[in-house]
Amino acid sequence: MTRVPSTTFGGRRSGEEPLTDLSTARGDARDLHAFIAGLPKAELHVHHVGSASPRIVSTLAARHPDSKVPTDPEALVDYFTFTDFAHFIEVYLSVVDLIRTPEDVRLLTYEVARDMARQQVRYAELTITPWSSTRRGIDELAFMDAIEDARKAAEAELGVVLRWCFDIPGEAGLEAAEETLRLATDDRLRPEGLVSFGLGGPEIGVPRPQFKPYFDRAIAAGLRSVPHAGETTGPETVWDALNDLRAERIGHGTSSARDPELLAHLAEHRIALEVCPTSNIATRAVRTLDEHPIKEFVRAGVRVTVNSDDPPMFGTDLNNEYAVAARLLDLDEQGLAALAKNAVEASFLDEAGKTKLAEEIDTYASTWLAP
Repeated sequence: MTRVPSTTFGGRRSGEEPLTDLSTARGDARDLHAFIAGLPKAELHVHHVGSASPRIVSTLAARHPDSKVPTDPEALVDYFTFTDFAHFIEVYLSVVDLIRTPEDVRLLTYEVARDMARQQVRYAELTITPWSSTRRGIDELAFMDAIEDARKAAEAELGVVLRWCFDIPGEAGLEAAEETLRLATDDRLRPEGLVSFGLGGPEIGVPRPQFKPYFDRAIAAGLRSVPHAGETTGPETVWDALNDLRAERIGHGTSSARDPELLAHLAEHRIALEVCPTSNIATRAVRTLDEHPIKEFVRAGVRVTVNSDDPPMFGTDLNNEYAVAARLLDLDEQGLAALAKNAVEASFLDEAGKTKLAEEIDTYASTWLAP
């Protein structure tokens, strides 16, 4: 059985079983794990700093010994055990503080792509919060050069196509929104790989409508709207993201299941939810996997994509999230291939790229299932 990486965060010790097995899914569990491991994938909701592996975090912590982040990967297990969403944000920001130079940025970005390549991720839209780095003193142009250099190297050397979502850290308010918009739309700075504009951080106490002017301007500049909403707040936050921020996809959207009218709207307008099951458990947005609303989303006809969010911090990876989905939705190989194609269809990859990746998924599945 495929395990998550041997040293994981989120409160599980190294060598423990993954968060799910496939014993209740159709087909042989070992075969489904092997199928997932080789399945070509796209990922739409995964954070730049939150994807730092234990090895990279410990390396960065050693570079910056004034940080409170442990340098010992085993100690990181305890450090990344979260009591609630607010604690997660506090710990997350301590890792953000380790990214202090363009060299740190480039190293992190390329190594994230390397981890994706090991999971057969062909395309990913990586959420980056540039304001967190530039306000700490990293030159803005050097920051853009670092992520672009890593992006080009990842595609050439690893076969992973990266695109960027620049997101506003909502807890930092309108100053951060203005600065993020400037970094995303200034022709001198805007990186070639940038495709979308987002809003992350805590939702409680951070109303979505206040960010409408910034999303309007980002959309006018050709960026797509992908805010977080309904993760730790109710479905009204999702409505705000749709009505005020003109969201084309919703990050998490967990509470949407509590509003049948909202589910019908999402299904009718083909607005995908970027679902991150293990993340929702780790941050206490959902109590248990068996209570996760992904089943309600699918029954309502909502397009669902499965993602890892901040994978090492939550003791998971994208392969494990597909295993979680297989158990919760009772998926066989064809169902998993369809789930992978959902992400392709909901992505901002160009049409030729979508067609190529969808065909690769179909070929892989048909070859696997051939007698």
